[in-house]
Amino acid sequence: MRGLVIKMTLQQLKYALMVANTGSMNEAAKKLFVSQPSLSAAVKELESEMQISLFSRTSKGVHITPEGSEFLSYARQIMNQVDLLEDKFCNNQVIKKKFGVSTQHYSFAVKAFVEMVKSFSMEEYEFAIRETRTYDVIHDVSSGKSEIGILYLNEFNEKVLQKLLRNELLVFHELMQCRAYVYLHKDHPLSGQGSILLEELEPFPCLSFEQGEYNSFYFAEEVLSTYDYKKTIKACDRATMLNLMVGLSGYTLCSGIICEELNGGDYRAILLQTDTRMKIGYITLRSNVLSQIGQKYLEELMEYISLHNE
Repeated sequence: MRGLVIKMTLQQLKYALMVANTGSMNEAAKKLFVSQPSLSAAVKELESEMQISLFSRTSKGVHITPEGSEFLSYARQIMNQVDLLEDKFCNNQVIKKKFGVSTQHYSFAVKAFVEMVKSFSMEEYEFAIRETRTYDVIHDVSSGKSEIGILYLNEFNEKVLQKLLRNELLVFHELMQCRAYVYLHKDHPLSGQGSILLEELEPFPCLSFEQGEYNSFYFAEEVLSTYDYKKTIKACDRATMLNLMVGLSGYTLCSGIICEELNGGDYRAILLQTDTRMKIGYITLRSNVLSQIGQKYLEELMEYISLHNE
């Protein structure tokens, strides 16, 4: 009887997660190859057992409730572990341990990842480094896709992002505070200055990373996102950003901690004359205990930051 209850509970979790992923009872039922009434009944039974409301039903579909978001965060972790158990013991597969980092576009985060990987056997571990959008960094960690996420907060975006982190059961751990810098090519007309005023940058295009669906000022990777820039260009990856600095004398705003080994030595980080400061840190699940690999990654990250921070 106990095994039957556990099986039913896992099925309920699987159904609820599919509804959350599709945003529709009908679409979820199709993907699960079950009837819509059966799926709806299973979800309602789960809600009754847990004494919570996972979804709000409307004519346009279903939406996850705040308490449902918290519940489903734990459910994803459970189902991820179930998948690992099935792969290892049911399918007789020897699976590698997994470790992933999701980060805003910081070369120092990639550099720390490189050094961390050198300490472990790639025959035993499956590593992943994801340079991605701000919202995706948060989602990757909340869903268990990555163990650690790297991003920044400042006085403008902190309240909004901290609220989102709390809703996703995540915690921000500050690594450092730093001033804002202008990042540009060595041949840029302003590259020889000791510091730069915002007004001096007006003739040149400001480069920023595209944030997709969540392209609001709060999710911008660059500080001073609400400033009225005269010329702007958005890019999706760091290599394109560097090319635009060369071809169009573009610039971006950054932390000033640059890895020349990865970006090359043809770029400069020059202090921006502003009072704005960045808090760079990492996010983890509130209930998570860092793995050995995660601890090693943070050690490499903090060592690199300590050597290159002002």
